[in-house]
Amino acid sequence: MIWKNRPSKDFFNSLGEGTLVSHLGIDIYEVGDDHLSARMPVDHRTKQPMGLLHGGASVALAETLGSFAAVCCLDDPSHSSVVGVEINANHLKAVREGYVIGTATPIRLGRKIQVWSIEIRHEEILVCVCRLTVMVVASK
Repeated sequence: MIWKNRPSKDFFNSLGEGTLVSHLGIDIYEVGDDHLSARMPVDHRTKQPMGLLHGGASVALAETLGSFAAVCCLDDPSHSSVVGVEINANHLKAVREGYVIGTATPIRLGRKIQVWSIEIRHEEILVCVCRLTVMVVASK
């Protein structure tokens, strides 16, 4: 198991209240031994004008998952936190409706840098792959 601090799904969902996370309808639904998963609707909040899932919404889902997961891998979250320093995304397939499911798994869990892989799927079809790098910083 990768988690040093394994909060509940309810903790993650309450953390996102009143933020972009709740505005986009992102819902954390699974905390596995080595991954964190969430679903996001493909609707008026997350589509671009052509009626497709907006790439920026996919990236927001990926950064949310990677950042939430990264915090749970910290030795002491009361003394440190994480900030995103780089994210990239490859959009592989268009989605017009339903939900997408994102799953974050670690690539590297260092003391100063963490790297996460996030795969986003629609009905088992891979639609986006992302890599997020976060830096561990001291809390103020």
